[in-house]
Amino acid sequence: MARTTTGRRRNQDQVHHQPDIARAAHLIADPSRARMLKALSDGRALAAGLLATEAGVSAATASVHLGKLVEARLVVMESAGRCRYYRLANPDVSLALEALAVIAPPLPVTSLRESSTAGALRRSRTCYDHLAGRLGVSLLECLLKDGLLAGHDGSHHPEKAVRDGASGYGHDIDYRLTATGRDTLARFGVDLDRLPARRPPIRYCVDWSEQRHHLAGAIGAALTARLFELRWLRYGSSPRVVHVTEDGADGLAGTFGLHVAD
Repeated sequence: MARTTTGRRRNQDQVHHQPDIARAAHLIADPSRARMLKALSDGRALAAGLLATEAGVSAATASVHLGKLVEARLVVMESAGRCRYYRLANPDVSLALEALAVIAPPLPVTSLRESSTAGALRRSRTCYDHLAGRLGVSLLECLLKDGLLAGHDGSHHPEKAVRDGASGYGHDIDYRLTATGRDTLARFGVDLDRLPARRPPIRYCVDWSEQRHHLAGAIGAALTARLFELRWLRYGSSPRVVHVTEDGADGLAGTFGLHVAD
């Protein structure tokens, strides 16, 4: 009983405390840490060495940065033998990064590799555990066009967004799964009855590269997982980048009417 009371008191204290936005912003503001967080934004656990390479810093410097991110609970560390792997602590971290990307100025492109990676990210990437980029936005548009989802048209109008009470970024527009949508996703292999109970079934992100909505939430994650399971998608050589396979191009066109451009 004492442990339950202590836990309740701790939760109440967290509710009454204001969020330390400045601390979170300071951690993300460092360019090396920002690059690490962006690399982790596809939800996978990555090795410390790969994160050091992505950030362009030494292994020792990367270790210091990762330690600060773990201490702030933005990132969690997992050990496998002598190797250490890191992943984002939860989907909200990726959601916050995506929201910042909407208003952030573009980074200068200084090499062919950076240009190729930037183009690939805009074409198709993951935003934590769901699809983003041109592919993610187009998928949501097809779901709306075919009546699988309803409630909005996928466009982003920041001047009309609700910003009060319980409403906010990612859930101030009421997207709804229709009966047609339930049937289609069930036939496609998405088990809607086994979605995480604590996660909203449907949310959206404002896609930073397309300035339109892409599908998030438990259904967005389950649909993306099914696309990988069918091998319609595969990861690219850079973190977050995904590619549509030949079978995937045919399958997306036949199932959702989504025609992937070359």
